[in-house]
Amino acid sequence: MPEPADVHFLETAAPLAPSGAPAPPGGLTGERCLELFDAQLGSRHLDLAARRLQAEGRGFYTIGSAGHEGNAAVAAALRPDDPALLHYRSGAFFLERARQVPGQDPLRDVLLGLVAAAEEPIAGGRHKVFGSRPLNVIPQTSTIASHLPRALGVAFAIERAARLGLDSPWPRDAVAVCGFGDASANHSTAAGAINAAANCAYQGLPLPLLLVCEDNGIGISVRTAPGWIRAAYGARPGLAYFHADGCDLADAHAVSVRAADWVREHRRPAFLHLRTVRLMGHAGSDVESAYRTPAEVASDMARDPLLGTARLLVDSGAATSKDVIELYEAKRAEVMALADEVAGARRLSSAAEVMAPLRSTGPAGRAEPAAGEPVTVAQAVNRTLGELLDERPGAVVFGEDVARKGGVYGVTRGLMKRAGAARVFDTILDEQSVLGLALGFGTAGMLPVPEIQYLAYLHNALDQIRGEAATLPFFSSGRYRNPMVVRVAGYAYQKGFGGHFHNDNAVAALRDIPGLVIASPARPDDAAGMLRSCMDAAEHGGRVCVVLEPIALYHARDLYEEGDGGWLAPAGGTVPIGRARTYGDGGDLTIATFANGLRMSLRAARRLEAAGVRCRVVDLRWLAPLPVEDLLREARATGAVLVADETRRTGGVSEGVLAALADAGFRGRAARVASEDSFIPLGDAAYHVLLSEDAIEEAARSMLTSPR
Repeated sequence: MPEPADVHFLETAAPLAPSGAPAPPGGLTGERCLELFDAQLGSRHLDLAARRLQAEGRGFYTIGSAGHEGNAAVAAALRPDDPALLHYRSGAFFLERARQVPGQDPLRDVLLGLVAAAEEPIAGGRHKVFGSRPLNVIPQTSTIASHLPRALGVAFAIERAARLGLDSPWPRDAVAVCGFGDASANHSTAAGAINAAANCAYQGLPLPLLLVCEDNGIGISVRTAPGWIRAAYGARPGLAYFHADGCDLADAHAVSVRAADWVREHRRPAFLHLRTVRLMGHAGSDVESAYRTPAEVASDMARDPLLGTARLLVDSGAATSKDVIELYEAKRAEVMALADEVAGARRLSSAAEVMAPLRSTGPAGRAEPAAGEPVTVAQAVNRTLGELLDERPGAVVFGEDVARKGGVYGVTRGLMKRAGAARVFDTILDEQSVLGLALGFGTAGMLPVPEIQYLAYLHNALDQIRGEAATLPFFSSGRYRNPMVVRVAGYAYQKGFGGHFHNDNAVAALRDIPGLVIASPARPDDAAGMLRSCMDAAEHGGRVCVVLEPIALYHARDLYEEGDGGWLAPAGGTVPIGRARTYGDGGDLTIATFANGLRMSLRAARRLEAAGVRCRVVDLRWLAPLPVEDLLREARATGAVLVADETRRTGGVSEGVLAALADAGFRGRAARVASEDSFIPLGDAAYHVLLSEDAIEEAARSMLTSPR
């Protein structure tokens, strides 16, 4: 069945004749107009090819750019060395950007993505994305504004890298451009990122960011209130506003040039409101007639940007209507021939091939012992961060309260004075923006160490790790990386400062993110060594790491009794990722645990030993990847394993530990004791739902005395 937008263009363009209208202002020459028209035509026929391929069972992605082809003008206004994070309807932008860089074959590249071909040059058949290293297009999937915080970070990193004298993938005067739709502009992620950009401008911080809202007036089937985007962003303090008709190439080009030049000159953010239409529905499976009237669809077709450019060409004498039709059909033939050529391309054929970008890269590392005077966990982290800042010029530490105050718990005290305010700085109180800055710094080749003040606060912004940080190497076949080490003050057991938001033991949402490294140190030497290992993995392997630091152990000094200094240790050394640490060599029971559970388990093991039960305690240390080899060795040594898990029974760490034992064929006894499936209340009530030393001891006795 013919696509109505295709038929309408041919029927309307064929009789076009010069109207005698004066040439539009802005200096768009006929030759340049033809170049941009070529990008627009390529984008339209890629959309048509996507639908044909899907109908034939040979393609897998049909969200298109039809009606948004005016974004070719945005690409024309920028340089190919300006980093771009594109809206998923930015086909014409991508093709025009590719035209500016020799040796590119963008039509074929996009088609390879549509058919999920393993040879596709950015995602390798894992998704259809607009992305390219040579084009400085950072790949995004079908995101709903989740890429805006990263765009904020990229723009910030351009300036900060220059200030620090660091190499950057982009020149000192580059502009970061970020495209998104009008529906996405209502998402809290977009609102937060745009607010952070405006806040930077208000403070006088340079931020060369061009935000491009491609406003077609509808999100899938939900209309955007008419005039809302202009009302919301047209007079925002700290945000320059530009408006253009994306269906009029001359206007779109002139305004885009002004907006891009303004950002490049002033190093401040701008909002380019590009009014577009949406043709051919949201995607191939979308039935527009279910929610749009024929008159609405016809109105959008009348504003087809390809028709607007065709009229411009005919009016200027750069082409006749016959030329326009010939160009349109020639592009169809080119795209369809390529589509047939790539439709049979090899697809990913194994789990190993799909998951290849998630494999660990860089040196595996080896254990190096710590040395020096004994310190607390907080002191160990502080000293290690200071050393890392000294050793690695690209390292930056930032977050809420980390600079002048030195952190809520004093963990970053003195670092700003040591490394300077350009490398240790405070952010606004928005976790999405904190992680977005880290994403930008990492993409720029720096080593960000953002701090999230409490684990509960991380959940507000977790998609920046799940949907952005962890997926970037996966959807770019490792061509793009955003290394980072996210420090999080977490877990429970704080005395005198309780309640859910400052005591959180929910880690399930982190543990199921593919490729994420999760460190959970308990002792000072491990805190230092694991932090250093995470930095090595980030720097050399591009890994995304989260370090969960137990708040209740930050300043702990003693283990068994007051004054014994049993929780102090030297700071230094390294700890290989995925390796556990064993305390004792008892042959009756293995207690597997981590974080606060280590201290409780060691104390419980001492009481058990007094009763004749000889235990060994395994500190897992790494929650991802789990130290399965070490766990199995210690489990088989005793034939009995108790998992002491301070996280929740449902979704907690113990589920994964027991599953790992079962998967490996462990034949001994196995049990667990965990915190309840509850939020953590204020005060002493918390201890009714949290794991305790007594619970560990009781579970161990019960396990060893019950019949097998």
